[in-house]
Amino acid sequence: MIKCFLKNSNKLEVVTDFNEFNSDEDKKSKVVWLDMLHPNQEEIAFVEKTFGIDFPTKQESEEIEISSRYWEEDKKIEINSYFLIANEETAHNETVSFILQGNLLISIRYKELRAFEEFSKRFYYAPKEFKNGFYIFTQLLDIRIDADADIIEKLSKDITKLRKHVFTDYTNDDEDILEKISSFEDLNMNIRENLTDKQRILTSFLKSNKYDVSLRADIVIMLKDIKSLIDYTQFNFERLDYLQNIFVGMLNIEQNKVIKIFTIMNVIFLPPTLIASVYGMNFDILPELRWDYGYAFSLVLMVISAVTPLAIFKKKGWI
Repeated sequence: MIKCFLKNSNKLEVVTDFNEFNSDEDKKSKVVWLDMLHPNQEEIAFVEKTFGIDFPTKQESEEIEISSRYWEEDKKIEINSYFLIANEETAHNETVSFILQGNLLISIRYKELRAFEEFSKRFYYAPKEFKNGFYIFTQLLDIRIDADADIIEKLSKDITKLRKHVFTDYTNDDEDILEKISSFEDLNMNIRENLTDKQRILTSFLKSNKYDVSLRADIVIMLKDIKSLIDYTQFNFERLDYLQNIFVGMLNIEQNKVIKIFTIMNVIFLPPTLIASVYGMNFDILPELRWDYGYAFSLVLMVISAVTPLAIFKKKGWI
């Protein structure tokens, strides 16, 4: 599906039927944004022919080296940027390709993205604020950076909540806690990768001489925001590492408590077992063998031998 946004003075027109370009050549010069969602080969070929632009393949757009994420030619800039897709179960970075040529922006994506929906609403509401494709591109990135900040804020709250749970409501749900810590680390890693990618792209974009100079201040502000968010992701990594160490330490404490109980039980029952073993020997001559009070004496001796270690442990504060 392709949406074509045309600006006529301060009015915005959206075209989805490209046959209109065949009958009205003037419309092509008024196009400021082509948003392509799941484009097929026929649509790509039509746009390439109509606007004289070569599209990168999906494999090329997903390469990670900076020369593949951002490059300039005489008349155009090609950019591949990560857009984070995060839900309650998984998070991953989806690559979106941008082509800037003259006043035109072309975006190629293969997922529904909230940033594009939000910007479309802003564009409909105030089209005159976005003069050309460069303004649209920077605004899309700005919306994405704001969304990343919201995700980081929610992640920080979730980490704090999990930390309180570990310290106050810990109920031996070890696997669930470790799974949450792991999922938080994955999300934080994806956010960090997403922000670092945008930092590299905007830094390169800032050095270009093709964009409108009035956008420079906005780009510098976005770079500062990204830097602060990257610092916060590092802080979250440290918090998660600390939380994991604390959790492992508490697991060791719980295991030590169990081992301590078994050790105390062994110490308590060892003397009575020794006494029972002595009087269970089958020798003919045992002093208490035919004693009327021999059985009671052995029981009392067992009780005393079991209670004495308990009293000593309690006095020393071991239990």
